[in-house]
Amino acid sequence: MPTEDDGLDEPEEDLLGPPSGTWIPQDDRLWRHPSEVGFIRSAREAKPTAWSTGLLSGTIGALLVFGMMAVAGFFRPATVLEERAVPAPVIETSSSATDIPSLAARARPAIVKVEVRTSGGESSASGVIFRSDGHLLTNAHVVEGAAELIVQMADGRRMPGRILGGDPETDLAVVKIAGEGYPVATLGQSTGLRVGETAIAIGSPLGLEGGPSVSVGVISALSRSVKAGDGRPLLDMIQTDASIAPGSSGGALLDMSGSVVGITTAIAIDSKVGGQSLGFATPVEVARDVAHQLISTGRVVHAWLGIEGEDVIDAGSTDADGARVRTVVPLSPAAEAGIQVGDVITAIDGKPVTSMLTLMVSMRTHAPGEGIVVKFWRGGQTSVVRATLRERPS
Repeated sequence: MPTEDDGLDEPEEDLLGPPSGTWIPQDDRLWRHPSEVGFIRSAREAKPTAWSTGLLSGTIGALLVFGMMAVAGFFRPATVLEERAVPAPVIETSSSATDIPSLAARARPAIVKVEVRTSGGESSASGVIFRSDGHLLTNAHVVEGAAELIVQMADGRRMPGRILGGDPETDLAVVKIAGEGYPVATLGQSTGLRVGETAIAIGSPLGLEGGPSVSVGVISALSRSVKAGDGRPLLDMIQTDASIAPGSSGGALLDMSGSVVGITTAIAIDSKVGGQSLGFATPVEVARDVAHQLISTGRVVHAWLGIEGEDVIDAGSTDADGARVRTVVPLSPAAEAGIQVGDVITAIDGKPVTSMLTLMVSMRTHAPGEGIVVKFWRGGQTSVVRATLRERPS
C-alpha cells in the first residue's frame, strides 16, 4: 500500500518539466498559463524584437518616400474636363415665361470671336467653346488656309488658337486654345425640334466690339440642303429667320432650354421671299461627332455606299417613291450588295427614304464598317439586301 512518501507530493515542476530538467523557452510552448500572458506582452514591449524593429523602420521609410513624392508633385489633383450635354431638347411651352435674356447671358461667355489671317487678308467669324480645356467649334471655311488665328473671349481676353482639323463636308472645324477652366456651352439635341418654335442665335458680328450679339427668331424649316461657298451641298440643315450677321457664322443656335442645337454655318439670300436673309445651322449631333473625330484622329471619316442618284416622285407606285440609282461605283458596297442602276431605294434599316437627300442624311448616321439593310424597288418588285459601308474615298 502506498504511503504518503510515494512521490505524490513531489514538486509540480518535476512532473511537468522535461527529462533533462531544463525549462522549454516560453515562446516555444504551446500552452501558457493566463498569468503569463501579461508578463510576456510587457517583456516584448520593453524589448522590441528584430521583426517589430524592421516593421517600424519600414513604416518610417514608407512615410519618408510618400512625403518626398508629394513634394515632387506626384500626387497633384487630376484635371477635371467638363463637357456639358443634355439628353433631349426641352420643348417650349405656350407661356412666355421663358427668360430669353437669362438664357442668352448664360450662353454668351462660351461664344468667341475667331480672327483669321491668311495670305489673302484677314477675316472674322465666331466659335463655340464646348469643352472646358479650350476646344471650340467653328466653320471649316473660316479657318481654311489660316496663317495665324486669334480667339477673343467674350470678356475681351485674346489668345492664339491652334487648328486641330476641319471637315469640308459639314463645314465644321475644331480650334484649341491653351488653358483650362473655360466656360462651356451646353450641347443639346436637334431631334425633336419643331418648325415654328423659338430659336436664339448668338455670334460675334464683324467690326463690332462689346462681345457676342443675340438675335431671336423661329425654326423656319428642317432638313434643308444648301450649297456652301465652294459649291458643296450641306445636308440636313436647320433653317432659321433669326438674324445671323456677317461674322456670326460659326456661332450657336439655341433652343428654349438654352442648349446648343446647331452651329450656324451659312447665310443665303432668297429672292423669292423679298430678299430675306435666311440663316442655316448644322445639327449639333453632326457637330459633336465631327468634333470628337477631329480631336481623337485629326480627320473625319464618312460612311460610303457608292452610288449617285436622283429623286423619284410618284413613279406609278407609292413603293417607288425614293432615290433612283443613276450610278453604281464598281467594287463599292452597293455593287457588292447587288444594287443596280435604275433601282429605287425606298428605305434604309426600315426608315423611309423619300429622296436622294434623305438617303445622304441617312449615311451621316452610320460609320464605316457598319452593315445596313437596303430596301429597293426594281421592275415592280421589292427587294431587300444587306450592304457593309466603307469609308468614302477621297
